[in-house]
Amino acid sequence: MRKLFLVFFFVCFVENLFPQDSSYIAEHYTKHEYQIPMRDGVKLFTAIYAPKDTTQDYPILFLRTPYTIAPYGANNLNRYLGPSKSFITDGYIFVYQDVRGKFMSEGEYVNMRPFIPEKKSSTDVDESSDTFDTIDWLIKNLRHHNGKVGMWGISYPGFYAAMGTINAHPNLVAVSPQAPIVNWFVGDDMHHNGALSLLMTFDFFTVFGLPRPEPTTDWGNGFDAPSPDAYNFFLNLGPLKNVNEKYFKKNISFWNEVTQHGTYDKFWQKRNTFPHFNKIKPAVLTVGGWYDAEDLYGTFHTYQSIEEKNPEAFNKIVVGPWIHGGWNRTKGNELNAISFNSNTSEYYQDSIEFPFFNYYLKGKSSLALPEALIFITGSNEWRKFDTWPPKNSVAKNLFITQGNKLSFEKSTKNTFDEFVSDPNKPVPYTAKQLDSRAFYNREYMIEDQRFAATRPDVLVYQTEVLKDSLTIIGPIEAELYVSTTGTDADWVVKVIDVFPDSAENPKPNPQQYEMGAFQQLIRGEIMRGKFRNSYEHPEPFKPGEVTKVKLTLQDVAHTFLKGHKIMVQIQSSWFPFFDRNPQTFCDIYNADEKDFQKATHRVYHSEKYPSTFTINVLKEK
Repeated sequence: MRKLFLVFFFVCFVENLFPQDSSYIAEHYTKHEYQIPMRDGVKLFTAIYAPKDTTQDYPILFLRTPYTIAPYGANNLNRYLGPSKSFITDGYIFVYQDVRGKFMSEGEYVNMRPFIPEKKSSTDVDESSDTFDTIDWLIKNLRHHNGKVGMWGISYPGFYAAMGTINAHPNLVAVSPQAPIVNWFVGDDMHHNGALSLLMTFDFFTVFGLPRPEPTTDWGNGFDAPSPDAYNFFLNLGPLKNVNEKYFKKNISFWNEVTQHGTYDKFWQKRNTFPHFNKIKPAVLTVGGWYDAEDLYGTFHTYQSIEEKNPEAFNKIVVGPWIHGGWNRTKGNELNAISFNSNTSEYYQDSIEFPFFNYYLKGKSSLALPEALIFITGSNEWRKFDTWPPKNSVAKNLFITQGNKLSFEKSTKNTFDEFVSDPNKPVPYTAKQLDSRAFYNREYMIEDQRFAATRPDVLVYQTEVLKDSLTIIGPIEAELYVSTTGTDADWVVKVIDVFPDSAENPKPNPQQYEMGAFQQLIRGEIMRGKFRNSYEHPEPFKPGEVTKVKLTLQDVAHTFLKGHKIMVQIQSSWFPFFDRNPQTFCDIYNADEKDFQKATHRVYHSEKYPSTFTINVLKEK
């Protein structure tokens, strides 16, 4: 079950799920397979689908992936080609490659293989050099191409696409990194601010991390968890060191490395991509989704890093109301109980992605993309901006005040709210009961939060009813003044849109959603408290001492409509999406059961300790 689910999940980022005609592919394309040599002699397995019509030349669209380019065999054709359905009939040469060390490619696989800025010999290889060498071979050996190459990829393939822009081959002219990974300790996939994404990381490496001693077409076999209930499975797992003792048995080499690097040391730093986006030559279109639980951080930081280092480059960003990869495999018209009033994925594919590649690879028509094309949730509208974040916004502070209120005015009383955090009864990240083998609830980032608001270990604050609509845009900054009876703690901040009691239910409503007083999660983030001042040098809390904790919630673009309220929830666990904090200052990867202790946490709100949330409010013309 685990293997089948994860294979389906990974293949989603090689193939799109919009229907294509497999008979059309067989009729119009010829497939060839090659072992393409890299500068160090390692050969990478590559499948090429070339148009049978050789009366014209075609551009090359190139995807590199660790998730298999199956089906293998020159007579076994893929059911899908290209980023979306439009590309197949327009005529492209489609190139798919197993990256170094995965499936049928030779060599050793390295997760987020670090970039080598100064290569001194042919043995100094990375994903940038492998991309360069492959494109060089394609240009020199393929026939009927027009000399122009484009790349795209979602998630891990998005990382490979982004790395291809660095020291790019001169024939690589257009690249679209989509939900690319950039930093596995600070904000993407594996960790957020040092807190481990337990559920996702465990399920991912159960299959993806299996050893591959020689080239193969097979994924290998993971194991079936003994409990179908994710919350109970991971709670019963106990401390993180039990992952190896009970399940991995030290067979997942990358997990072994991770457990030895519990701080932001050189192991993680050298896997941080955004210092390296210098002198970018190809046109870049970065794409992401507001409800991407995996790589929204990578989306914005890839764009921002390229923008800062290459102000003259063609560098654009598109963000829509999508889960991870949703622009490729869903209609994008709704999510959970929320409708977006249009098929946003179709609009993106037909009006943005396809014209982008056609313009740069074929010179067709004109291209009028804004710097940032952003879908505003709440009001459900696409907006164009000259910068991201937009300059036409004003920062406003929301303060916690007495009576569980949020106000634009500071509290006048010196007070605090407190709760008991018990690592053995962590706050669930979702109300949905999920199989422990099912990766995670992809809709949790837009889920109704009433299930959490009723818990005694969740603090809840909200504004009065809004008299006018208010659009917030860009990152949200939280500054909390806290104390704890322990020596470590996680701090989770969730920003929520509270619907009025009179809100109408969806029509039709097969899931029986009740929208009156619905608490829609807009953005949430976690900070592992010991990293509050430095990811490299963690610090314990002094029990009972008021301490400032700052965290940045990833970007948003959301309109709180007139009649709604803004709510903030604060808690100290978000389980099992993130691992439990023992609330004892220690190496959590190697902690013992005795290290997990109850603690009482306080959040202060006063003139001296003004716990604050800074939002950027869009100024409408």
